[in-house]
Amino acid sequence: MHQIAKTAGVSLGTVSNVINGNSTVKEHLRLRVLRATQSLGYMPNQLSRGLRLNKTSIIGMIIPDITNPFFPSVVRGVEDIAYQHSYRLILCNTDNDPQKEITYLNDLRSFLPAGLLIIPAVDSMITWSAQGLPLVCIDRRPHNWDGDFVVVANERGSSEAANHLIRMGHRHIGVITGPLSLTNARERLDGFDAALRKAKVSLAPECIQEARFDLESGHKAAARLLHLLPRPTAIFATNDLMALGALSAVREAGLSCPQDVSIISFDGLDISQFSTPALTTVYQPGYQLGNTAARLLLERIEGNKKGPQQIVLPTQLRVRDSVSNLKSVAPSTEPPN
Repeated sequence: MHQIAKTAGVSLGTVSNVINGNSTVKEHLRLRVLRATQSLGYMPNQLSRGLRLNKTSIIGMIIPDITNPFFPSVVRGVEDIAYQHSYRLILCNTDNDPQKEITYLNDLRSFLPAGLLIIPAVDSMITWSAQGLPLVCIDRRPHNWDGDFVVVANERGSSEAANHLIRMGHRHIGVITGPLSLTNARERLDGFDAALRKAKVSLAPECIQEARFDLESGHKAAARLLHLLPRPTAIFATNDLMALGALSAVREAGLSCPQDVSIISFDGLDISQFSTPALTTVYQPGYQLGNTAARLLLERIEGNKKGPQQIVLPTQLRVRDSVSNLKSVAPSTEPPN
């Protein structure tokens, strides 16, 4: 560091502040230090620095399924805020395995992170009191979780989906839900069912099929619904991947969407507008989820001691082409062969 200070023509304290990400350093001095570190090939040792300060400039993030296209937008929202504040992100994928989640949680803590962000796995076993460092849950709230979390208005969004189907004349409706041990899956089902009941529309138990928030399980659940008698005129899939799986099942059964079976979903992924037909879906702001959670985590890292915050972001119904109006279209209710 002495050599960097000499090369850049600044004090040792200025070099230290730049390397540690102190935002009070004037921009022209910061650039001089960065040029000097680059020319000298200097690489700061994050572990040594972390041992001195008992934390690093690392933020750990654990997600349940890296193949689900919803989660990268959440991660991007986190990474943008982290980078702006000189933090670096380490990402772990649990495959929705609660044991793997605990392993990663313990591994990350050994790196002395400044804080952690977690999208919990199915049947997550994490608890707020056991962490001992800033931690924010995103999208899903584990059972018995009393700490910070950022989610979307799942019940309200699903209620809007139900009301849209009712306005379009649908009364016999099937639901493909995610794992009901997850709070977001349960809230979406509850919001949808409550809106139907308010409109005096019943949701029969056999019309609720539990799946895993992925394409394959959505396809299988839809196939079961399509064999009911009478067949549902519409299917609500509680995420876009399951809706796309349902769309495939409709086609395999020799049926058409929305002429024979309407489909409405929850997520608002970019791919949903490019399916055929384009999906009517409840949009949830993935990027804002990550962005908001990262800002909250940084407040905790910087010493905010206020009680746990529970932030709920709004959703938005995006009407496209996958729901028919039964006032003008009368689909067949016969099950597929």
